[in-house]
Amino acid sequence: MTAPGEKEDVMARYRSPLVSRYASAEMAYNFSERKKFGTWRRLWLYLAQAEKSLGLSITDEQIREMEANLDNIDFKMAAEEEKKLRHDVMAHVHTFAHCCPKAAAIIHLGATSCYVGDNTDLIVLRDGFNLLLPKLARVISRLADFAEKYADMPALGFTHYQPAQLTTVGKRCCLWIQDLCMDLQNLERARDDLRFRGVKGTTGTQASFLQLFEGDHSKVEELDRLVTAKAGFKRAYMVTGQTYSRKVDIGVLAVLASLGASIHKICTDIRLLANLKEIEEPFEKDQIGSSAMPYKRNPMRSERCCSLARHLMTLVMDPLQTAAVQWFERTLDDSANRRVCLAEAFLTADIILSTLQNVSEGLVVYPKVIERRIRQELPFMATENIIMAMVKAGGNRQDCHEKIRVLSQQAAAVVKQEGGDNDFIARVRADPYFSPIHKQLESLLDPSSFTGRAPQQVAKFLKEEVQPALIPYQSEMGGKIELVL
Repeated sequence: MTAPGEKEDVMARYRSPLVSRYASAEMAYNFSERKKFGTWRRLWLYLAQAEKSLGLSITDEQIREMEANLDNIDFKMAAEEEKKLRHDVMAHVHTFAHCCPKAAAIIHLGATSCYVGDNTDLIVLRDGFNLLLPKLARVISRLADFAEKYADMPALGFTHYQPAQLTTVGKRCCLWIQDLCMDLQNLERARDDLRFRGVKGTTGTQASFLQLFEGDHSKVEELDRLVTAKAGFKRAYMVTGQTYSRKVDIGVLAVLASLGASIHKICTDIRLLANLKEIEEPFEKDQIGSSAMPYKRNPMRSERCCSLARHLMTLVMDPLQTAAVQWFERTLDDSANRRVCLAEAFLTADIILSTLQNVSEGLVVYPKVIERRIRQELPFMATENIIMAMVKAGGNRQDCHEKIRVLSQQAAAVVKQEGGDNDFIARVRADPYFSPIHKQLESLLDPSSFTGRAPQQVAKFLKEEVQPALIPYQSEMGGKIELVL
């Protein structure tokens, strides 16, 4: 314990690594106490301004006093008030009133705690999406550049993590990009679907405001509309209990969990490719891969993305369970849970997007390794082409098939039992039976003839789907990002 007057050792207390180690300053601020309580004060100001404009006895002087003290928050006093009152909203009402003595009587007039609590949450969620979307767009943009550069480079494809038909390095990257484009659309939709809770009162009936305006329903509706507009929302939820429906939180965290799944898949692919030595994430000059094995180049950034993405994917379970147990107009067992899961979801998404941007800006491709792997597998894939060429040269399809079956099994034995290279083509060259097509073997084994329309698919996809999706974010595409420790 820290003795009175002794400076507290911050290293002796747990700090969330989401903030202390990883997240951007912008996202950390979005979920900070200063942003939260500063927004509460702005919401009290919006309410007072709207109530004044609709005829309540609120003076210009009271409004100016509130405006002058929006960020003048005495956090020590607020903490002392909350300790005494056991109520965070009333603690901040008193703290705001202390520096606004003339406006004290009209602060929070007609409102319930969820007026500031829930409306602030909705503002923070909206602003969180606005921070994530440009970052996601930048990742897509960087990967699109990579896909375009390597659109034509043949690479061995895998199904079940077993060798399959060839693809191209750029085409494989487009699989990643397409998932992220879906996430971009999902995040945009989730943000745009957010509404304001608005001015609804203790159980959502607006009874307190109807009393303030002496039964004038039109003024109560206009009050709700005015405050909603001041907060930057186009719409408010028409019906609420004391809170906005907690299904809203499900929708928010579901799209973030889906983003986590996309990034986990992408970074798993990169980790597998790193093992194959075909593609690696950037590796710093002085970076150490292992304390015991100096030669190692671990894909630590991709591993971090996978690690944090797993956490992000699990967080959607919190709002699912919370929404399921909100009795009638509300219960308070949502509060502590939401305080954790909403912030952690956005902070985690922020971290993995920043890390993936860093990875995507420095991906290293090893063409010779990719070519060697193709040479090991392509001869077997080319057997059908060889049979067709022999038939065209006058050979018998069944005889040719049997010849190739025998030679390919012999070559497979060299690879699997002796650890040698695939010598199938050498065996074909050495067999007089195949002499009619010996001169065609090079063209029959050209990797580019096995990639189908992959290069054309890359070009069409980038032009018609990716580029239009990135247009709203063009002004925010600049600048590389350094690795977060």
